[in-house]
Amino acid sequence: MANGRNTSSSSSLVRYGTVVSVLVVLLALWYRSPVQNSLDQRLDTVLTSLLRAESKVDVDSFRRPKVAIGFGGCVDIIVDGVKLLNEIGLKPSKTPFHHDCIESREQLSQSFAYFFPPGAASERFLSNDTLFNELVEASRGLHGNRWALGGNAAVMANRLASEGCDVLLGGRFSSEVTEVLSDHVTVAGKPVEDPDIHLILEYPTGAKWGEYVSRRANRYIVHSDDHNPLLDSLEDFEEQLQSFRPDLLVIGGLQMMDNFPFEKGVREARLEHLNALMLSVDEATGVHFEMASFVDKELMQALLSRVVPYASSLGMNEQELPNLLSLLKGGNVTVLSDPNPRVATVLDQMRELYRLLSTERRGQAGGRRLTRLHVHTLAFQAIIVTTGSPWKNTMSATAKASLTANRHVCGSPDINPSKAKLIMDDSFSISRQEGSQRMPLLETKPVTCWEEADYEVCVAPVLVCTDVYQTAGGGDNVSAAGLVLQI
Repeated sequence: MANGRNTSSSSSLVRYGTVVSVLVVLLALWYRSPVQNSLDQRLDTVLTSLLRAESKVDVDSFRRPKVAIGFGGCVDIIVDGVKLLNEIGLKPSKTPFHHDCIESREQLSQSFAYFFPPGAASERFLSNDTLFNELVEASRGLHGNRWALGGNAAVMANRLASEGCDVLLGGRFSSEVTEVLSDHVTVAGKPVEDPDIHLILEYPTGAKWGEYVSRRANRYIVHSDDHNPLLDSLEDFEEQLQSFRPDLLVIGGLQMMDNFPFEKGVREARLEHLNALMLSVDEATGVHFEMASFVDKELMQALLSRVVPYASSLGMNEQELPNLLSLLKGGNVTVLSDPNPRVATVLDQMRELYRLLSTERRGQAGGRRLTRLHVHTLAFQAIIVTTGSPWKNTMSATAKASLTANRHVCGSPDINPSKAKLIMDDSFSISRQEGSQRMPLLETKPVTCWEEADYEVCVAPVLVCTDVYQTAGGGDNVSAAGLVLQI
């Protein structure tokens, strides 16, 4: 009888516990729903407002803008980074370390362990052909791998074409790669049989590799290029450039020169030739230089004398901005910076970069005045444009850049608010200086613009994709989309 009573009591407790659990869940849902509904409504409103801001300006479909862009391109093999490293039996290093160039399995493990936890984008030359081929072969057999068009210039070219431009692209591609380029892209460069390959080791937020956990989604890129570092389409591109008569010249892909084993004097000669090409462009034509992940100080110093002063527009991310600023101020290469900087921090860095470059270029023969600066981060887009310069529609361009970030990373032209979130603060200071003005993030007018000194500043929040399809190429797509409405 005692056992029967105990069983009956236990059953009653279980039933009571189940009822309580259900009530708790229902109460949680009841309390959560209004908050969640409010967040969903806010995202919907911000999205609608950004779309409205983007649509205020259309690209001229009767006279398509003409953009010339160099240099290079490749085939991207996109894989789950952690799965690939596990596949080749690479153990997580207990001593994370930054290497300018990867020469061994140990260095690859140390380098990945360095950039993976903060979720900072990185790109490195892998000089060990045996290791690179092992990675390529393992990637080909890895479930879920994807092949895509890669390289700054090629990716930007396809985005510009899809947004309504006619594009001249300097690069050497195989017939398979050329087939995935838009019909509005004309290639200037002799074809190759075997294109350069880049391995894109993607990882989502919260990915685990041993004891390491990534704080944000990003990618780690390794390459062992033959063609791109030499800018070997430069002569063909130059030959077609004058007759093409572009509205905008874009220079990108120069990070392929970083730590590449050039013969003595070759890199300097190629940059001198590139400088001559930039000088040959009509003064009325805008020139944009897209930054990237550089760690070779000598190369960066060469770019600061041969390329940067001859561009009127610069594009970069939150890692590349402090790196460029540090070198301009006589410092060293900044390998790793805050991957989630505050708006005020970025704006102060942009102001300082704008001021330094404007000062540097005074009296420089053939140099162009910097009149546009675009910084793209995970949380927001920021564009500075000199008042009275040819760059137009800054507010709409900032909105378009913001929307393109979500479209690319989520892999869809249609933005789904249920797969997005805002991580930008509800308001932001325009500077870190004490007493600086705070700007509210208004859902019905999310692009905030104001004037100061001799330029206009626009900042827009990004609807950060929570269902990541691809991070690689994000900066190139965003930068290209921002340029489209400003030429």
